Amino acid sequence: MIDLKPFKDKTFAVFGLGASGLASVKALKKAGAKVLAWDDSDENRLKASRAGAPLADLTLADWSAIDALVLSPGVPLTHPLPHWTVGMAEAHNVEIIGDVELLARAQRSTPKVGITGTNGKSTTTALIGHILQASGKTAEVGGNLGQPVLTFKPLEDDGIYVLELSSYQLDLSHDLDLDVAVLLNVTPDHLDRHGGMVGYLKAKRRIFDGGKENRTAVIGMDDAFCHSVYDELKSDNKHRVVPISGHQAVPGGVYALDGQLIDDLEGKEEAVLDLTTVATLTGRHNHQNAAAAYASVRSLGLGKDDAIGAMTTFPGLAHRQELVAVIDGISYINDSKATNAEAAARALTSYANIYWIAGGRAKDGGIEGLGETLASVRHAYLIGEAAEAFAVTLEGRVANTHSGDLETAVNQARERALTDGTGGVVLLSPACASFDQFANFELRGEAFKNIVAALPGERQAVLAGGAS
Repeated sequence: MIDLKPFKDKTFAVFGLGASGLASVKALKKAGAKVLAWDDSDENRLKASRAGAPLADLTLADWSAIDALVLSPGVPLTHPLPHWTVGMAEAHNVEIIGDVELLARAQRSTPKVGITGTNGKSTTTALIGHILQASGKTAEVGGNLGQPVLTFKPLEDDGIYVLELSSYQLDLSHDLDLDVAVLLNVTPDHLDRHGGMVGYLKAKRRIFDGGKENRTAVIGMDDAFCHSVYDELKSDNKHRVVPISGHQAVPGGVYALDGQLIDDLEGKEEAVLDLTTVATLTGRHNHQNAAAAYASVRSLGLGKDDAIGAMTTFPGLAHRQELVAVIDGISYINDSKATNAEAAARALTSYANIYWIAGGRAKDGGIEGLGETLASVRHAYLIGEAAEAFAVTLEGRVANTHSGDLETAVNQARERALTDGTGGVVLLSPACASFDQFANFELRGEAFKNIVAALPGERQAVLAGGAS
């Protein structure tokens, strides 16, 4: 657990008692801080009380005696409306921060890599962590990806924290002090939480605020917003700016062309890895992730051979283009993490002969923008709340069936793939949130895997991990 001794004898309100909130409570208590813990949910308060959290109704608290409010990233900060704790904190000039900010302030001298982007940040974070650890470095990996940051081990100057940072977490971070900051891409997402695209872009841009002198900014060049941030940072002389791309040459950076990873950091345009041989890095989007990870670890001083050697052993992530099984020549891919159309497009352009399972609770825009990425879809199987709307969008473009639920969709997709006799891919890439039928995308992905595990047929051995 992170040692928060700089905050000894300070008073913190902690609101939101999920995994990160409970970790904040525990770390602050251990450091000798006074903690007032609260949550709107009776169930969460009960669980927190059983875990030893000192509950205090913040509606009755003396906010003038509170030094900071540690807010869970899932709690609205500004939109659609600020949470009531935010209003009380602001009325008393109480600083509002998140657990990532506590880590940054407590571990000033430890090198840190931060990764954000609308899509790809989990894979890139995991890949960076894998490369560092496989090369003998001490690295703690988490944040928005899995492990709450305050449960990390305290690291010395030779250790590295690798942090996946959502826009929600960035809104609660003021001085991350990152050695390497990575911005992969930006497309519309979470607009209700940020009051529109302007607020969302502002949150993503925060990853480059603060930080050490001569810090490195790794920036994707495959969308207009990131390109504009690259131009801005290139001219401010505060960063070493490294461009990356999944499909085009970017002088002075790292990029992929025709599946080859190119290192041009020293102007040599050297092909260092055939990415088509790495099963867990399939598709143009993963080529961008690989370029970002390679640029990041090289910026931290890791040798080229160590970086490349470790990339070839990357096991992938669950629910990110995860190859679950090959049965009777048909591949079953779990891409449950694809909770928006942009993420689904990445999987849809990675395979041929796709039997696509999509639907759930749609986000703004639905699947209107998928366009030519649907070219490889032989048939779509639609589930959840979005099924009818998706059917309207696909009318005249892709044959589709209203399956209703996931198990029905899997079985219908299997039967059609067997009838067609072309092998192909049964792809769960919903382009939707899961909340209509599942509590989260992980449970949706696990359900898919369980359904596939029960299918009959001849199975081909597959490697652990996914092509994410």
